[in-house]
Amino acid sequence: MVLNDNDRELIEACQRGDQDAFAVLFAAHSAKVYSIALRYAGDPAAAMDIAQDTFLKLLSNIGQFRSDASFDTWLYRMVVNSCLDYQRRKRKLLPILDGVIDAVCAVQDTVLHDLLRQERHEAVQDVIGKLRPDQRIVVILRYMEELSYEHIAEIAGCSVGTVASRLNRAHRVLERRLSHLRRPGGFTRV
Repeated sequence: MVLNDNDRELIEACQRGDQDAFAVLFAAHSAKVYSIALRYAGDPAAAMDIAQDTFLKLLSNIGQFRSDASFDTWLYRMVVNSCLDYQRRKRKLLPILDGVIDAVCAVQDTVLHDLLRQERHEAVQDVIGKLRPDQRIVVILRYMEELSYEHIAEIAGCSVGTVASRLNRAHRVLERRLSHLRRPGGFTRV
């Protein structure tokens, strides 16, 4: 989305160093940034670190933003970069939260089913957390953030075909590693 006049004024005020304007920008986008970071890292403390890193980058780079571009895409790209920076710093893969489990299986509302669902949820988180970072981020942006392939491509700095390819590879990995969830009574730990 291209900035409307109010958004443009807010960005320009931030570019002039107006701290109140940055506070408004932070308030408007902090929940979304934190949500993406939490889904990527799977840990609230790590998500806070990623969100903080993202807003520090935003603060120091706001002068480079061009108002004719999409601010949301620019911000998403910063979040993705912060997630990947966090990944590199920690040198380990981390699970992400909710979302995919409902696509994998539907369960009834009994105590036993709730326990099985929790176990399956953890298995799905574990498998998604072990995806390659480039595949994991497109899964997050597509299924948790519900972004279009075009928007993901813009954020990731790649072609729509590359997004489709990464999702396709991630789907195959998920299907292979989670196929045991489809078997009745055949649930085993991943």
